Amino acid sequence: METTVTEIAPDIYRLSTYIKQADLLFNQFLVDAEEPLLFHCGLRALFPLVSEAVARGTPVAGLRWITFGHVEADECGSMNSWLAAAPHAQVAHGAMGCAVSVNDLADRPPRPLDHGEVLDLGGKRVRRLETPHVPHGWDAGLMYEETTGTLLCGDLFTRIGDAPALTESEIVGPALAAEDVFGASCLTADTAPTMRELAALEPTTLGLMHGPSYAGNCGQALRDLAAAYEERFTRSAER
Repeated sequence: METTVTEIAPDIYRLSTYIKQADLLFNQFLVDAEEPLLFHCGLRALFPLVSEAVARGTPVAGLRWITFGHVEADECGSMNSWLAAAPHAQVAHGAMGCAVSVNDLADRPPRPLDHGEVLDLGGKRVRRLETPHVPHGWDAGLMYEETTGTLLCGDLFTRIGDAPALTESEIVGPALAAEDVFGASCLTADTAPTMRELAALEPTTLGLMHGPSYAGNCGQALRDLAAAYEERFTRSAER
């Protein structure tokens, strides 16, 4: 295995490891700024590979913020490894997620973020967006980098298999095919409206955790996926 590094937007880097046994990509994102931020920590077993990849862009010890979408092994399994390697770093997560999980799990007290709260990194601004149960997890949320219009969208648009680092090819079909296999998304009355709120941002780039980053019509892709999930939710409610 190797972890590749690709700049998907100015000073935003995708760190990607394809795990053949799972037939999935596992991606983290480095926002390089005066206060560098890592979105997704990754699995504990991947820490040596991913930390070496981060070091190609910025010293690991200089990381200031460690963030992730929701509490799950592939998003925060190596959280404390990063805190040990970056002595001035602090975990930043949604306030509710901190209260129910991260306050206990993290080796140092985290910074709780409210919905819409912005971290000014110095040259970059990341906004926490709470998305409970979208695509899954009570504490689920995303990060939106305002200066580049990059939405770090976690498990949304998960696809199976390897993929290019950055694409303009259609991503909704592969996401629905993966959903047919995994059934990982929570389909509730709030799923589609939450995704349409994300679409209203009209992001220029989507940073997928399990798939390629996307530089096509991001708002439309979010609206199309919302419509597909809404149809599935409606069908399930009619059974």
